[in-house]
Amino acid sequence: MIRKIILGFSAISILLVIWNWELVVYGISQGYGQSRIVLQSKPIDEFLFSPSFPDSLKKKLSLIEEVRRYAIDSMGLKDTENYKTLFDQKGEEIMWVVQACEPFALKPKLWTFPVIGSVPYKGFFSKQKAIDERTRLVENGYDVSIRNPGGWSTLGWFKDPILSGMLKRDDGDLASLIIHEMVHATIFVKDDVDFNENLASFVGDTASYYFLASKFGKDSDEFIKYLHDDQDYRLYSRHILRGTRMLDSLYQTMKAADPIELKREKKKEMISRIMSTSDTLSLFTPKRKSSSDRLPNNTYFMSYHLYQGRQDNFKKELDDNFGGDLKKYIQYLSKKYPYL
Repeated sequence: MIRKIILGFSAISILLVIWNWELVVYGISQGYGQSRIVLQSKPIDEFLFSPSFPDSLKKKLSLIEEVRRYAIDSMGLKDTENYKTLFDQKGEEIMWVVQACEPFALKPKLWTFPVIGSVPYKGFFSKQKAIDERTRLVENGYDVSIRNPGGWSTLGWFKDPILSGMLKRDDGDLASLIIHEMVHATIFVKDDVDFNENLASFVGDTASYYFLASKFGKDSDEFIKYLHDDQDYRLYSRHILRGTRMLDSLYQTMKAADPIELKREKKKEMISRIMSTSDTLSLFTPKRKSSSDRLPNNTYFMSYHLYQGRQDNFKKELDDNFGGDLKKYIQYLSKKYPYL
């Protein structure tokens, strides 16, 4: 009887592997890529005490440790082994993220993975594999984009290292990125990446103001630089989100029988209008105007929705229910949404 059960279980396992072969191969590839980065990372102290490592970058490494401690002690984020090592990218990109969206609907393609559930992006540690994925998706009619993320979280599966590319960021931007990823290691809801990314962005961006004020002061160049950059980004994000609603309204008027070229022309006109009117925004640092032949596609607008679409909701809940106390808000969310 036991032998039959074992044989039956083995047969089912083999069938599941065959059925999900593409996912298995992808998982092995991702595991290898992440393991390579983790294993080749070195403790921060090796760089801090190295005479050949630039002093300017040593300051960034020290800053990251200060950000970590602040996020743990003052914000209540989880204390992990993350960001205690450094991986030298040697000036090269190491990650590529593919996003896809319906061409005439703001509906992202979802990929489903164990543990984390469905997500609207797929990461690769190989540029060619990302390009191959984009090619397949374009052939299937999707709007597609590839981007290089500033960082990523393995959600506790590995010790996430600092990537050397992070050290190029300004102090406020670097603080926001580190806190953003630390939020993922503290609160992550399965099958709700929209919530996860919006929350991480909100906490990271907001907590960075507190950190910079405590370390440098509100009159410091570091604080003012972050203030200007962040306010520009928020203003631009709101503009793109308004554009997202305009695009959605346009797509709602389209019918299946409409000629494809007519749909494309209407889409192009709307995106061109959205992007061209961004120069009316009163930014501290105006953006360069996009040329009409290099307009973004639907994935661009969906990305802003994914990371910025719920910021006002979080801000209202923080102010109305917690008096602006970010630590209490994080404690509340941690209890409300048990980690994975």
